[in-house]
Amino acid sequence: MRSTIINKLKAALAPLSKYWVLAFYIISITYLELIFSLWTFKALSWDFAFAALFSLSAGSVLFILSSILPSKINKIVTASLLSLLIIAYGIQLIYYDVFKTPMSFYSLTGTGDVLQFRDIIVTAVLKNIVAVILLFVPLLILPFVIRKASIIRLRLKAFCFILLFFVLSHAYSIICINFTKESSFSQYTLYYKSYVPELSIKKLGLMTTMRLDIKKLVFGSDSSDNSPVSTDMDDEVSVTNIVYKIDETPMPSIEVAPTGIAPTPEPNYEANILDIDFNSIISKEKNKTLLDMHKYFSTVEPTKKNKYTGVFKGYNLILLTAEGFSPYAISRELTPTLYKMSTESFVFNNFYNPVWRVSTSDGEFVACTGLIPKPGIWSFSRTGKNYMPFVMGNQFKDLGYTLKAYHNHSYKYYDRHISHPNMGYDYKGVGNGLNIKKTWPESDLEMIDVTAGEYIGDKPFHTYYMTVSGHLNYSFGGNYIARKNKSHVEDLPYSDTAKAYIACNMELEFAMKSLVEKLEATGIADKTVIAISADHYPYGLPKENIDELSGHKVEDNFELYKSTFILWKKGMDTVIIDKPCSSLDIIPTLSNLFGLDYDSRLLMGTDILSDADPLVIFSNRSWITDKARFNTASNSIEYTNGSKADSNYIKAVNRVVSDKFKYSAKIIETDYYGKIK
Repeated sequence: MRSTIINKLKAALAPLSKYWVLAFYIISITYLELIFSLWTFKALSWDFAFAALFSLSAGSVLFILSSILPSKINKIVTASLLSLLIIAYGIQLIYYDVFKTPMSFYSLTGTGDVLQFRDIIVTAVLKNIVAVILLFVPLLILPFVIRKASIIRLRLKAFCFILLFFVLSHAYSIICINFTKESSFSQYTLYYKSYVPELSIKKLGLMTTMRLDIKKLVFGSDSSDNSPVSTDMDDEVSVTNIVYKIDETPMPSIEVAPTGIAPTPEPNYEANILDIDFNSIISKEKNKTLLDMHKYFSTVEPTKKNKYTGVFKGYNLILLTAEGFSPYAISRELTPTLYKMSTESFVFNNFYNPVWRVSTSDGEFVACTGLIPKPGIWSFSRTGKNYMPFVMGNQFKDLGYTLKAYHNHSYKYYDRHISHPNMGYDYKGVGNGLNIKKTWPESDLEMIDVTAGEYIGDKPFHTYYMTVSGHLNYSFGGNYIARKNKSHVEDLPYSDTAKAYIACNMELEFAMKSLVEKLEATGIADKTVIAISADHYPYGLPKENIDELSGHKVEDNFELYKSTFILWKKGMDTVIIDKPCSSLDIIPTLSNLFGLDYDSRLLMGTDILSDADPLVIFSNRSWITDKARFNTASNSIEYTNGSKADSNYIKAVNRVVSDKFKYSAKIIETDYYGKIK
């Protein structure tokens, strides 16, 4: 009797055996999403439901692909597809652990360069070995599934059934997404309007994010970004008041009214714009995309010149993007040169350095161009043939400056051999003229010592450096620079990882000390401005070590990206700036200080020293102003500086942020500067 029932049950289920692999695909994708989310974000929210929903349609696609050939081949296809899927999730998990951002498929074009860091990759894999093993669980179960399941070629009726299942499940997922469209940065926004991978992987899942990335890579994008700016968070959140204002301490070269005499009225400063007749351009434009851009930029409020305009006119400029640099690397005792440069200078107390999607390259791009990188591509490489008039090299070129750029690693990495000459520089890296000792990482000090003589002289010069000594991994075993400088940090009360990070940045201290000495020896130190910003915060330093160096638990949506921007000239007075600012503001600020002709409407950042309202933008569309902080990760608002809740203000700033992302991408895509020159 019992065996009869079992046999009848088997007979009843037999027709369904052909669909067991479909169920297995769906369960496997959901499982991979679960492991990725829990391991990467250490939490799970209701948003995970969307990842689970999309696993239905994704699983059906994979099932169709593995059911259209003869049975034996289908088994191979099934194992191959599942393996590729697991590898994709594994790569994304490791990449996110190292760079704190999802990997774009465009970045696969630079795989050869990335393999130079195989030791870092191996370390990251070992660090996350438990998660990697867990990801491979479905592949270990697959043989048992194949043994029990029927993986024959689907007949027309079964194929139509699966196709219908795909359509209905995908349609249901889309319907659920549409129900979220009233929320700011909702699933609807991320799916249709704004490509924000940092939020998308949390709210839509990694599979859907990768699909959207591939879609944009294959079909391109018009950069349309009409993300909703509504928010239902109108309740004020009590936070510590912050005063954002520019200290009025004058630079030495600026005249100040003598004591006892009434100050003269503030002059009526003109705008920092170029002579661009937008009305005429608009009347002649036929291209809809360019017409939209002309109309937008013609309405942007320009920043005005100010008392700091031209303070450094005719001076030399040395601009550095310092790998992994942060405030934790500066101390009076260990790094006296960097300490002096960061305190006897323009002191930016609320400077932020967001992480962008292509890590170092995007961070460098922002600091050098004043533009927001476009997600899904290498923006620096993409603009390598564009007309880029506002980068410092090209601005100084017309003034007859000597222009040099250096990078103490592979000269082709991130296509710098394309982007940097396009910025006007005579560019050298390891492999095309910069002859330094091959170590990992290479020495900033050695780079300075072998290059300074190429530009220091009677002629005005502008030099750009991209350093590498501060690069991860931070250990004394696998990092040459950390090992080289170990004796300087041995007695510090920190862990070995934190000590190794500081030891790496000691090389930048030695490099700056040597550079300043060379400038002083030639008598031009007081005519040379040195500007230093990081490419990103030290994401290679585990969060617990960042907390260790800071002395408290660092908040991870805003405070984690708080950084240092050094803007120093020997003999200058200290100027304190408490206004929120970021690396996006470096180019317009330097352009104004050096009295250069530029158009402030055509850059995404603003002159920090102007009276323009501050705005710090992060890659996940979070932002900081002098009135509020909007956190897209938690969808929360903090009103600061005594400001009252104002939903209209939040909407307005969200609109500004959205436009900056949209039109910055359009500048990159269309070579817009070349269209209006």
